[in-house]
Amino acid sequence: MEEKRYLKWYNKVGYGSGDVAGNVVYAFLSTFVMLYLTNTVGLNPGIVGTLIAVSKLFDGVTDIFFGSMIDKTKTKMGKAKPWMLYGYIGCAVTLIGVFAIPESLGQTAQYAWFFIAYSLLNAVFYTANNIAYSALTALITKNSKERVEMGSYRFIFAFSTSLLIQSVTIKFVEIMGGGAAGWRIVAIIYAIIGLIINTVSALSVKELPEEVLNEDASSAVDEKYSLIEAAKLLFSNRFYIMICVTYILQQIYSAMLSMGIYYMMYVLKNEDLFPVFSWVIIALVITPSLVAKWKGLYKLNLVGYTIGTIGRALVVVAAYMGSVPLMIAFTAVAAFGMGPWQGDMNAVIANCSEYTYLTKHKRVDGTMYSCTSLGVKLGGGLGTAITGWLLEFSHFNSSLAVQPDSCLSMLHTMYLWIPVVICVIITFIMSQMNVEKANEKLKNSKMLKAK
Repeated sequence: MEEKRYLKWYNKVGYGSGDVAGNVVYAFLSTFVMLYLTNTVGLNPGIVGTLIAVSKLFDGVTDIFFGSMIDKTKTKMGKAKPWMLYGYIGCAVTLIGVFAIPESLGQTAQYAWFFIAYSLLNAVFYTANNIAYSALTALITKNSKERVEMGSYRFIFAFSTSLLIQSVTIKFVEIMGGGAAGWRIVAIIYAIIGLIINTVSALSVKELPEEVLNEDASSAVDEKYSLIEAAKLLFSNRFYIMICVTYILQQIYSAMLSMGIYYMMYVLKNEDLFPVFSWVIIALVITPSLVAKWKGLYKLNLVGYTIGTIGRALVVVAAYMGSVPLMIAFTAVAAFGMGPWQGDMNAVIANCSEYTYLTKHKRVDGTMYSCTSLGVKLGGGLGTAITGWLLEFSHFNSSLAVQPDSCLSMLHTMYLWIPVVICVIITFIMSQMNVEKANEKLKNSKMLKAK
């Protein structure tokens, strides 16, 4: 029997466009904040890395906190939409703050300005917005195929936006006058674009009533639980832990690839090579049909990431061969292999939430999607911090056109070798992440008991 459908095509496209807003913040921040701070403001990359790491300590509980708050929210708009709408206002303001550090301030005050703006952006506003946005996957439809389609639309927009921002930002800053003023103007423009698109995305979908979400319940659902109980529910779910670790590793991976701007500038001597094309979008477009063909998410994600790992290893080979065209080609192979997971990740998280419901009889969709924000913030923040520490350790000097050999060697490690190691680890985790099979066993067991 075919599952009931809840969404029109424009609902899915509208929802997916929300990741334009999310990546206007995240791609801009993760890709260019270190370059802005070192080469424009003149801050020390090691100190910046330490500040980012310290900021993560304040982030520790906010993900689960906001997820729990979303689960307990009851408004005419629903549980998640209010947090998605209003959280982004803070995102826009603090994004501008990060890229508008006053030149007149002393260096200590500049570090403090960055730390406060960065911490508010990540720990508060981006957390509230991103968890709410992700949780909508489980709150606007119960159809598993629609959830995969939503994920595909979402990440098509996400990667398109990331690619566009990576491609145009450096030139855009130059057009806007360059220097600190150029970065500030670009941040303002990106923030306004994000604010508009986030609002359109939130208003394009409607959350299902709670009685519809819970109509298949085999037992009463108790929505009352404390923050500590919410944390226990999450960390008693082994699949949640796997997804969190995968998400964190992926963001560290992305942070290392963001070092491509340094790699192109100082190793390949051509910063225009940084906006490398990505075929991952093709993989995202065909993900729903691939899920149907492979009859589930598990095998598709495992095989896909295996291909991605091989592709990334071949990028290393091509780099040491000195072939930029082969590096680009194998980057595309790696991105294509990783594409299915990016497209169906939200559907896997929805299955993970179902696993908690089947085992604990608790509806914790918002809290479950805290893994998206937790992964982005911890992984992205830790990744950026590590890049700062490694640049400082290798004696990077932003005033030099030619970096010392120690720095060039480190850029090879960061951009080529670390991503391969991360891919291998993620592939292993994927081999253990068969939540679909676990849910099926639980459902069959309940059916047998009912008989």
